[in-house]
Formats: sequence, structure tokens, C-alpha cells
Amino acid sequence: MAYGSPHGEEGIEPYYTHIRGGRPPSAESLADLRGRYHTIGGSPLTEITRAQARALAERLEMPVFAGMKHAPPFIADAAAEARATGIQRLVGLPMAPHYAEMSLGAYLAALRQAWDGELIQVRGFHDHPAFVTAVRALLEDALGGFEPERIFFTAHSLPARIEAAGDGYRERLLESCRLVAEGAELPEWEFAFQSASHTGEPWLGPDLLEALARARVRRALVCPIGFVADHLEILYDIDVEAMAFAREHGIDLRRTQSFNARPEFIDALAAVVRDAANTDSRPQGARIMEA
Repeated sequence: MAYGSPHGEEGIEPYYTHIRGGRPPSAESLADLRGRYHTIGGSPLTEITRAQARALAERLEMPVFAGMKHAPPFIADAAAEARATGIQRLVGLPMAPHYAEMSLGAYLAALRQAWDGELIQVRGFHDHPAFVTAVRALLEDALGGFEPERIFFTAHSLPARIEAAGDGYRERLLESCRLVAEGAELPEWEFAFQSASHTGEPWLGPDLLEALARARVRRALVCPIGFVADHLEILYDIDVEAMAFAREHGIDLRRTQSFNARPEFIDALAAVVRDAANTDSRPQGARIMEA
């Protein structure tokens, strides 16, 4: 399960409306989003997610169905496809490593509503050894021939009220960063959020641009550890917006490549799914299980 992306120019408004719970966006907000998608030539997220699903199906030698939160094929469509093939036991795998009730929780809720069979839910995989190994591989590639003074790990910001409600999203992100750095010869690192929305309420920080300005370094590497594929938050928020900010401040800024369908990431997903399917300790016949 992934966030989804609009299908062409004509798909941007319904996509944005769906994100807003059925409320159409203002003309100004819609024009801004259209401009961002135009700059990057459209988001490849849905097609990348389908490619990840095909690769995972090959690795696991079992059916894998792709469903999106905000665009066709929706999560309910994927559940219906699974049901039509006779599947009775399903693993729900959100394509994001770090659980937050507001984000991954919504994916799993949509799947629970659409699926009446046996369901194993993967509540993130931020500390799975195979995921940690895959992140290290991205860093190793990026650090070949480049010596940054600092690494900035990033993830999507969320409204700050989630922490008041006790959500451990930030702690899970920091745990991932520490696990990746343990035993690895990395430059100094810090964590920052990115891609906060303008909703009139505080969002989690520090923001990546603020962190870059404060760090006063000349060479930096961004590792968007909270994302697993190229999409707007990578191709625009980092590759366009953050890179322009860095040039203005005399910073040589680069980023790690996205996982997309890299073999080591598909290996990690396969390990996560196998572990989730094999380690549940509830009695037989339990309809919903959480891994």
C-alpha cells in the first residue's frame, strides 16, 4: 500500500480533493500543486509501487497486489482483486518504514474496512535488520567519491499534535538513524523533517532547510530515510527546492538514491513479509493479527 499519485494533468484535482477528504482545493493551492508536478514531469510513485509489487511477487513466489491511499488502484481495489483470486490470508504492507497512526494507521484502517478474511498487518519496519542493511547500501553508494561534512536523515513531517497524543513517530525515526549509523563509518549526522504542509497548525521540526542553514557546512548529503520511492517529496522538495536553497547558501548538497525496486530493498520487503507471516503467536483462527 502506498500514497498514490495523480494520473496525468487531469488527475491532479481529484487526487488533491481525495487527500482533503472530498473538499476541493482552492484555485491557488491547485495551481501551486500543478506547478510542482509540471516541474518534475509528473510523479512516478504509482508505477514504481507496481514495479515493487511485481518484484516482491517474484521474490516471494506468491501473489502481491498494489493499492493506493489516494488514487486508483485504491486499497479497496487491491483487496477486491485478492478476494477474486481466492486469497484467504493477506499481509498488509504499507510502503513506509515508520509507523504513525495518522499515516500508516490510515492505510491499515482502509485495508481492514475492505478485507473480511484473515489479515496480518505490518506496522512499519523501521528497525528490521534487512531494512537497516538496505539503507546502508544507499549511503555507501552515495559516499563513494563524495565526502560530506554532515548527513541529514529526513522523513515527512506530520502535525505536532501527534506527539501530544503519544505517537512515537519521531522516536522510531531516530531509532532507524541510530541503527544505520551503528558500526558504520559515517560522517556526523542529524535528523530533520521535510515536506510540512501549510495547514495553520504547527508541524514537527526541525525542517530540513532550517537545519541546513544552521549547520553552516559546505558539503552535505540528504538521506530521506522515511521514503522508499521517488515522488513529489523527493523529486521536488529535495531535488528542486532543497537543492536551490543549498546553492543560494554555497552548500554542495546531494542525496542518496531512492530504493524504488532495487534488489536489496525487495530483499528487505521479502524478509519483512516472511517474518510477519511466520511469527504471529495468536491462536489459530484469529481474524486480524498485527506484526
